[in-house]
Amino acid sequence: MILCITHSKDFYNIDLFFEYLTSKNIPYFRLNSDRMNHLQKISVTEDSFELTDESGNTIHSKDIKGVWHRKAWGISVPEELDDDYKKIFLNGYGNLRYNLITVLEDIPWINPFENERKIDGSKMLQLKIAKKNNLTIPKTIFSNDEEKIISFFHKFCNGKAVAKLHSLTAKTMSGENLISTMIIEEETLEHISDIAYCPMIFQPYIDKAYELRIVYIAGEFFTGMINNSENADWRLAQGDYAWSAYDLPENVKAGLSSMMEEMGLYIGAIDMIKGKDGAYYFLEVNPQGEWGMLQKELGFPIAEKIADNLIKRINTHE
Repeated sequence: MILCITHSKDFYNIDLFFEYLTSKNIPYFRLNSDRMNHLQKISVTEDSFELTDESGNTIHSKDIKGVWHRKAWGISVPEELDDDYKKIFLNGYGNLRYNLITVLEDIPWINPFENERKIDGSKMLQLKIAKKNNLTIPKTIFSNDEEKIISFFHKFCNGKAVAKLHSLTAKTMSGENLISTMIIEEETLEHISDIAYCPMIFQPYIDKAYELRIVYIAGEFFTGMINNSENADWRLAQGDYAWSAYDLPENVKAGLSSMMEEMGLYIGAIDMIKGKDGAYYFLEVNPQGEWGMLQKELGFPIAEKIADNLIKRINTHE
């Protein structure tokens, strides 16, 4: 049995994954992280758990041989709950969810949970490890200090910077994307004083030829290119932009492979920019990043390769 931790509105990527497991006669269980609340019955001991989901399906930890932490969303709070109890409710179920996850730490995961959590939670650590592995990174500052940001802008940004929240993209519980990347120019600095309320990551704007979304699966690469030079982020692109398959240079593949190995990740969605200066700039890796558009538009067998990697490690583990 493979446990897939996702959310109630997830589709396509996860459907492809489940279809492939079904073709291999491998059972799976879908656990919606946002419904890990009063809608489910959950009991955890020091070395096991039993869970009955909102549809009445029951799973026991002893039957789980591998885990895909596909997407974890915030836990839904019942509308009828008094405001005074919402924090207690979320803390209680958040702790219960984490305790359940730790029961499974000794079996194969598509990415080890704690490795994924650490890398996903630290953009600066990502950049440090990327640089150590011979990848080119932009000058970067993560700050709430107006003076330091203005100094950084004038020293490194040549009149134009990109500001980002810690995660490039956030998702609301309604499924809407919130793009949190913006262009900063000289006149924008006049309004930067509110940064104390919302620390952001600042980098020089890179004059780009195109953007790359790279799916790394245990040494294999599936890369899509989008010619989106007019926007700060490909998710902002409007019009007839389309993905095309792309071959990464061997030195970039080598740097990314050694970076991912040092991070302890088997799988990741990597964002890079090919600058008009000819350099390949590493921006970030998202262990649970999106790749469905590459499989859909370019025919890459990403879901199948992710499943095969986990199945191989399950068989080795046993």
